[in-house]
Amino acid sequence: MNLDEFLSAKPLFYDVIDYGRFPRAYAMIADRLPAPAIVHIVGTNGKGSTGRFLAEALHRSGKRTGHYTSPHILRFNERIWIDGEDISDADLEEAHRRLLALLPSEVAESLSYFEYTTLLAMIAFEECDYVVLEAGLGGEHDATNAFEKVLSVFTPIDLDHAAFLGTTVEEVAQTKLRSMTRLALLGSQKHPEVETIARKIADAKGTRLHTLHERITPAIREWALQLGIKNGLSIYLRDNLELAMCAFELLGFEARAELFDQGALFGRLSRIAPNVTLDVGHNPLAAREIARVYAGKKVTLVYNTYRDKDYREILFILSPIIERVEIIDVNEPRIALRSDLEAALDGLAIPYASFERIDDAKDYLVFGSFSVAETFLKRMNH
Repeated sequence: MNLDEFLSAKPLFYDVIDYGRFPRAYAMIADRLPAPAIVHIVGTNGKGSTGRFLAEALHRSGKRTGHYTSPHILRFNERIWIDGEDISDADLEEAHRRLLALLPSEVAESLSYFEYTTLLAMIAFEECDYVVLEAGLGGEHDATNAFEKVLSVFTPIDLDHAAFLGTTVEEVAQTKLRSMTRLALLGSQKHPEVETIARKIADAKGTRLHTLHERITPAIREWALQLGIKNGLSIYLRDNLELAMCAFELLGFEARAELFDQGALFGRLSRIAPNVTLDVGHNPLAAREIARVYAGKKVTLVYNTYRDKDYREILFILSPIIERVEIIDVNEPRIALRSDLEAALDGLAIPYASFERIDDAKDYLVFGSFSVAETFLKRMNH
């Protein structure tokens, strides 16, 4: 059975998660997996772009480097990046074959989509010196936390996935921050209690915890500003670039502007047409950054959302920049009911319609989950 067929039989999401399943499977084959130096990226927003900035710099400095990110937008191969390129179909199938040979069939079949693909990525990273490993849903219980790490990097933490991570910032922060290893870097936080919790956990674990504020230098600030202007990075992406630079130096390297001269990972405020910008943010923290970027401007928002997201809060945050919302139909079981989304828009007095096509006379922001981005891009390409 090829990888597509194997993964298609697995649900992408579960109502209840078995936190012991992945550690048991990993323990069976840990001694036969590669052991690169792993940098673990955990947080609510900014994981993908921070990880790619760091991975690209490690690669340019001469280290064989892998970057594991999720989810993908158009092709699964986007999740596994090695030395500047997404993994090839042939290498994916070879890694799948090798992993199935290592795991008992009943164990391979029991693993979730994300759990299996995490092990798949580690097989693919066999020749890598460094791997930047992005957490999926959480931190402490995430499949990516099973591996030995040399550095934990925490991007901004906010409310998200309340059903699994907690209903307060404190609960979410504890779940994510308890994943920290012996050396950790905490990025800038909106909620001051996040740093308080991080320091308590670091003290209990004996972790050397650094904050971005403590580690950043005038040179890094200047490089991030210059590269941000050159590469069209928004303020929040420049923040992620600064965090990646400081993480690079904590690994023992010297940050230089040329190592980080790159655009953002696709889907992070990506200009995909003269009047269309795409962003895969899907929570209030991401919405606040978007509202800050577009302050004083008006856009047509192409939107849909998962029903477990706080879309009323997201739309309220975005309302000052919205001319109107155009709802794009997404064929995904987790998508919110159209009637619920319309009720939220009515309550906020935001005009809306169904998305049909792009009008060249309007400015569009496509904002929402990876599924929204995928659906929009496929319609654009038809």
